Amino acid sequence: MAETGGLQIHPMDQFIVKPLFNDGAVHWYTPTNVTLWLLLAVLAIGALMVLGTRRRAIVPTRSQSVAELIYGFIHDMVEDVAGHEGVKYFPYVLTLFLFILFANVLGLIPMSFTTTSHVAVTVVLALAVFLGVTLLGFARKGVGFLGMFWVSSAPLALRPVLALIEIISYFVRPVSHSIRLAGNLMAGHAVLKVFAGFASVALVSPVAIGAMTAIYALELLVAVIQAYVFTILTCVYLKDAVGDAHH
Repeated sequence: MAETGGLQIHPMDQFIVKPLFNDGAVHWYTPTNVTLWLLLAVLAIGALMVLGTRRRAIVPTRSQSVAELIYGFIHDMVEDVAGHEGVKYFPYVLTLFLFILFANVLGLIPMSFTTTSHVAVTVVLALAVFLGVTLLGFARKGVGFLGMFWVSSAPLALRPVLALIEIISYFVRPVSHSIRLAGNLMAGHAVLKVFAGFASVALVSPVAIGAMTAIYALELLVAVIQAYVFTILTCVYLKDAVGDAHH
C-alpha cells in the first residue's frame, strides 16, 4: 500500500532510467530518458559550434564569441598541459569537454535528466580516455611506455615499491575519473530535490527557496568545474603518452 500523508521527498527518483514510450522493461535497445538527454547534448553542441559559427565575422556574434572562447581555452589547456605533441589530439579533448559541459548544464533544467550523474555514462567516457591513452602510449613509445612506472630518480631499493604504487594508481585512474564526475553531480542534484520538497511547506518555504537558489547557482558552477576537471585530467594522462616519462 502506498504511503499517504506527511512530507515525502524522494531525491533519488530523478536518477531512475525510464523508457520514453512505455512503462515496460528497459533493454539495451530501449530509447530512454538517458538516450533523449544524451541526444539533446549532442544537438546543443552542434547548434553552438556549427550553426553559431557558420557566418564567421570580424565582429563576432554572441554564439561565435562563446564558441571561439571555448575553442581557445581548451586549445591552450591542451598545449600547456600535454605539450606541443598533445595538440594533435585537441579535437578529441574539445569534444569531450563540450559533451560533459552540455550534459551537466542541461541536467540543471527542471524536469530534465542528468546523464553524467550515472556512473554507466561517466565510466564509458573515462575508459575511452584510459584505453586511448594507453594504446597511444604503446603505439608511440613501444615498451618504453612502461618507463613511466619506473622512478629512476628514487633509491634503487625503493624503485620496485614505487613501481607497484604507480601501476596501481594508473589502473585506478578510470575509477576516480568517472566516480568524481558522477558523484559530484548526483550529490548536488539530490540536495536540490530535498530543498525543493521543503519548499512546499509553508513555514519553511522562504528559507527553502533561498537555499535552492544558492545551491542552484553552486550546481551551475560545479557543472562547469567538473567538465574542466575531467578535461584537464585527460590532458595530464595524455601527457604520459606523448611526453617524456618521469625520471
